[in-house]
Amino acid sequence: MKKIFTLLLSLFTFNHLIAQNNSLSASMDKVKLEFVLNNGKPEYAVFYGGKPVIKPSEMGFKLADDASFTGNFSVSSSETKTVDTTWSPVWGEVNRIRNHYQQLTVHLTQKTPARAMDIIFRVFADGVGFRYVFPKQHNLQYFVITDETTQFALAGDYKTFWIPGDYDTNEYPYTTSRISEIDNRQMVKNSTEIAIRIAPDAHAVQTPLMMKTADGLYINIHEAALVDFPAMQLHVDNSSYKLTASLVPNAVGTKAFVHAPFSTPWRTIVVSDKATDILASKLILNLNEPSKIKNTSWIKPMKFVGVWWEMQTGKGTWIYSNYPDSLSADGKLIPNGMHSANTANVKHYIDFAAKNSIPGVLVEGWNIGWEDWFGFWKENVFSFVTPYPDFNIDEITRYAAAKGVKMIMHNETSGSATDYERQLDTAYKYMNKYGYTAVKTGYVGKIIPRGEHHDGQWMVNHYLRVAQKAAEHHVMLDAHEPVRPTGLQRTYPNWMASEAGRGNEYNAFTIGSPPEHETIMPFTRLMGGPMDYTPGIFKLKNYSSDPNRQMHTTLAKQLALYITMYSPLQMAADIPENYEKHPDAFQFIKDVATDWDDTKILEAEPGDYITIARKEKNSNNWFIGAITDENSRNSTILLNFLDKGKKYTATVYADGADADWKSNPESYQIKKMTVTSATKLNLKLAKGGGAAISIKPM
Repeated sequence: MKKIFTLLLSLFTFNHLIAQNNSLSASMDKVKLEFVLNNGKPEYAVFYGGKPVIKPSEMGFKLADDASFTGNFSVSSSETKTVDTTWSPVWGEVNRIRNHYQQLTVHLTQKTPARAMDIIFRVFADGVGFRYVFPKQHNLQYFVITDETTQFALAGDYKTFWIPGDYDTNEYPYTTSRISEIDNRQMVKNSTEIAIRIAPDAHAVQTPLMMKTADGLYINIHEAALVDFPAMQLHVDNSSYKLTASLVPNAVGTKAFVHAPFSTPWRTIVVSDKATDILASKLILNLNEPSKIKNTSWIKPMKFVGVWWEMQTGKGTWIYSNYPDSLSADGKLIPNGMHSANTANVKHYIDFAAKNSIPGVLVEGWNIGWEDWFGFWKENVFSFVTPYPDFNIDEITRYAAAKGVKMIMHNETSGSATDYERQLDTAYKYMNKYGYTAVKTGYVGKIIPRGEHHDGQWMVNHYLRVAQKAAEHHVMLDAHEPVRPTGLQRTYPNWMASEAGRGNEYNAFTIGSPPEHETIMPFTRLMGGPMDYTPGIFKLKNYSSDPNRQMHTTLAKQLALYITMYSPLQMAADIPENYEKHPDAFQFIKDVATDWDDTKILEAEPGDYITIARKEKNSNNWFIGAITDENSRNSTILLNFLDKGKKYTATVYADGADADWKSNPESYQIKKMTVTSATKLNLKLAKGGGAAISIKPM
């Protein structure tokens, strides 16, 4: 009763302020945004169908030298407009995106000193985005932000799916708890498999943050268009349920260096009474600018295999020699005999890719520097143009070209962004010389410049500089260990994928991730953009020297992940030998597309299950992925999205009758049937299981 009274009182107070202070509002369908000045302090509130989503919440910034931008404001003017356009992404989950919103712009001024700040709100049918704009002005030119005071005052103790707010990693497993129970200390302490962990605030969580209310509203908080600004995390007040923006600090202890005119990233709130709407939302993409790349014809989604999983599982090594000073009499590194990135082995992967019409091959560990790359905070580590002696890049290039296979470059920096920037132009010219059309970057370890963090302003700018340099050289980018995405793939469509989350690799060198993991990530990490999750592992047990290591999925679920964990760069992550043992199941990986004309979110519940159907670009083929958590479930799939009056052949890759992620993960069954738009498919998903379906016109 006390909480109900407090809520009613706060809403009454806000409504009173509206009446007294000429409130401003914008709305779209069920979503309404209200803005008011409370004694000179800007506040906003968000409602969905009349229900409070965000209660009256403070806005603003604290600046260095006690120059506060949180109060003493007056509204000098405001304007609203409605925008309704459509645009086509270069690649993506759909071929057309509607951008329909009502915009409210509030112009705020302070008298002493005379300064201005604008707040732009955009209200969509599925949520709200807002950003701060610092216009060009005499009394605010160069300034330092020490804190952001933006709040998200929740109306209840919601069920929440969260990871710790860490400055350097997004690779924690998810915790499901109430807002009042959030405390990340134990998770941070126990996550020793994560190389670098900096999470000083026990009550900070990362975005995208997914929540569900007791009365069935789904709420997701994140940001869009993160440019020249630190990533936003959220500090949680366990008792009031208020979330406050917490910016990742820089090396000198502040948050951001700003030069007006300047616009911050958008703060985003996606809301619906249907979980499927959250996954279907294009709000974050719509808040990003159109492509800055005029000629995008060279940007091509693709599948690839790679010299990677064999090193993750201990079959081979990235390093050529066991020690950096292990030299022969003539001063050359002494090979350890385990180096995976050797010419003969790479040719083996090229042969496999060509045989199975897989366009690309990634090779990690090809270049010198791996002997002491991690753990020493060393600045000059790798050369990005010098192969190891057993990697004949000229021969490999000729061989791949003859087989019609594209090679994918790998540039691990070990966190030394300064060294990578010095080599950027040389590295990308090298890629052009040898015909590499894509690069996978990596940032494992502490960041250099020393004192900076993976998610701070300096590194946010670095990742963008890399994407821009890649675009200059017509190279597609897959970034690992970067800041989590915020929709910039619209603006820089060559930045096609990122890791920035707990990927499939954690099942190789740690206890892994629980079966519910992949049912949470589309609601969290993937809200901002595609993830290189590296699905498709077929040998689910006994792939490691540690007998306790195993995948926490069935084989059929590994196939379904190609649909539910979206990426335009999709890796068939296992080694060729494991695929060759299951050619019937591997057929789905060969067939599945990486670019789509349409996507239907058929059913979803965060932490429990997801079923998605996607229509291949420029084709009438459909593919479906259905996954579940640790619980088995029956899924009924309606195929009413198919063209009426047409017959299709459906190939169903399902869990075997005795499949179980823990005891029998490799049990699967494949069956074909004729289907139409009137067909209902009944699937039984095993514990930790899934199903993948290809549907092709007859």
